[in-house]
Amino acid sequence: MPLQTGFAHLNGTQVYYEIAGSGAPLVLVHAGIADSRMWDEQFSVLAHDFTVVRYDMRGFGQTPMTAGTFAHRHDLAALLQHLNITRTALLGCSMGGKTIIDFALEFPNIATALIPVAAGVSGYVVEGDHPSQWNALIAAYEQGDLAQTSEYEVQIWVDGPHRRPDQVPASIRDRVRDMNLIALATPDDLGTEQPLDPPAISRLHEIHVPTLVIMGELDQPRILEQCAYIAQEIPRAETVTLPTAHLPSMELPDTFNQIVQAFLQRTSVKNAEVSHA
Repeated sequence: MPLQTGFAHLNGTQVYYEIAGSGAPLVLVHAGIADSRMWDEQFSVLAHDFTVVRYDMRGFGQTPMTAGTFAHRHDLAALLQHLNITRTALLGCSMGGKTIIDFALEFPNIATALIPVAAGVSGYVVEGDHPSQWNALIAAYEQGDLAQTSEYEVQIWVDGPHRRPDQVPASIRDRVRDMNLIALATPDDLGTEQPLDPPAISRLHEIHVPTLVIMGELDQPRILEQCAYIAQEIPRAETVTLPTAHLPSMELPDTFNQIVQAFLQRTSVKNAEVSHA
């Protein structure tokens, strides 16, 4: 399948992106412990039915972080403008899920459908204890041991609170650890993200496009709590729960792809019916 790759100079950085397929646009936005390669098992499959775009957010993969203020949602808007995409479905995991929700609120006429996966909500106050690895993770990071820091994050997010590392495929753990190391190498004082104001926490009811919330039942409780809130507050949102932790698209790619394809096909039919009416 023909693949287009490139760097777009947007908002002061060089955003790396890839495009494949034909049909209605679908943009994939990665998690904060990964980069666009987390969608390797989705990209070519979904490109059979859609024009699929995946990209590295700034500070991840091949897109560098730069000094000054930024917003991931604004980078996404600029990339879509660069690619001449005026309407698109959006699929985002974790931080990427939060990003597409914020994007849909700030740019309500662009999103045709939302699929937030294991997503957070801007403005949501997380309560309760940190994961058991948290203090060790902070200590490793402060000591400059990025490899161990990334391993702790893999334990928190890829393994989840209910599984040992040996219960998760080593190939998935290794891929996430390596992707996450790139983001961890970004200096803390480089780049300041500007939050959505007011945040999504009180505005989810404003979203009126078809929405599918996907979560992993083995994920961190704080994520499951936010996913449930998203599904409750977005009108007519659908939900699917899979037997995974934070990255269902990597753990169960075939099942995940089938769920996404079925939802987007239903969405396309409904949109067509509305347009025809």
